Amino acid sequence: MLNSAFLRRLQVQVLTLLVILLAATALTFIITNVLPGDAAVAILGDNATPADIASLRTELGLDRNVVVRYVDWLSHALRGDLGKSYRTRENIATMIGDRLPVTLELILLTQLIALAFAVPAGILAAYRSRTKVDSALATVSIGLLSMPAFVKGILLIYLMSVLLGWFPASGFKSLSDGLGANLHSLALPAMTLALAEFPVYMRLLRADMISTLQQDYILVARAKGLSVREILLGHALRPSSLSLVTVVGINLGRLVGGAVIIETLFALPGIGQMLVNAVYQHDQFVIQGVVLVIATGFVLINLLVDLMYALIDPRVRISG
Repeated sequence: MLNSAFLRRLQVQVLTLLVILLAATALTFIITNVLPGDAAVAILGDNATPADIASLRTELGLDRNVVVRYVDWLSHALRGDLGKSYRTRENIATMIGDRLPVTLELILLTQLIALAFAVPAGILAAYRSRTKVDSALATVSIGLLSMPAFVKGILLIYLMSVLLGWFPASGFKSLSDGLGANLHSLALPAMTLALAEFPVYMRLLRADMISTLQQDYILVARAKGLSVREILLGHALRPSSLSLVTVVGINLGRLVGGAVIIETLFALPGIGQMLVNAVYQHDQFVIQGVVLVIATGFVLINLLVDLMYALIDPRVRISG
């Protein structure tokens, strides 16, 4: 059970995160208004007459005060109405609903791949600390961290698509085309992002496990004759996972926005590519809608991470 101190802390964090969410949307609204360019000009083209531009600005409400426009947008957003795209006049909630599953699936696959490699590698590096195995894993992680994501993506395309022909270089297959085809189309983008997450997770888990393996209760477990596998997986892994859970939670929110480059590189119809197109087209309501979804996801993930602490470590539940 969660004690009252923990629940009070959770309530305070909920209020804090709501304020952060409000600030993020307000700041985005202001920034998109001061950026160079005009949505009316972007829609009509450079050859449009001043009268046509003024008429369209009035129609779109761009001639109103920015604070009035933000309050109006926020009141509609609270009711689930994110407005319509300036350019296509499509419902933005529908546009996001069509594209968000692609981004979420990409992020989920990325985290699964990264953790599938990082957890065993982190445990091995901690158990074989200061050996050749540890040094080799450290070298690999440093090399991956020093390489930008788009460079890793290009290298994977050349190796696994052009040379070996294992995966498509770009494009997306939905689940309606079959689970195999869907995963096949997302394999390269997910691996590209996972290669950036793997070294961080691995080094973080290694550092925490080295500290945990020096605790007295680990010595007691060894004295009882428990196997190395039981000690590492049954006694050391769980208390060493708090920092990892924190970073994974933060990265889940960050990857929603960070997938922009990868979705553009691999031509994936996610909200990252949608955001890039909206910025180029000065489509403010689309930008606002995407930012709201990303910020909301980040807030919910942070709350989930706090609850995960209580599940992983009983001391959090007890002390609050």
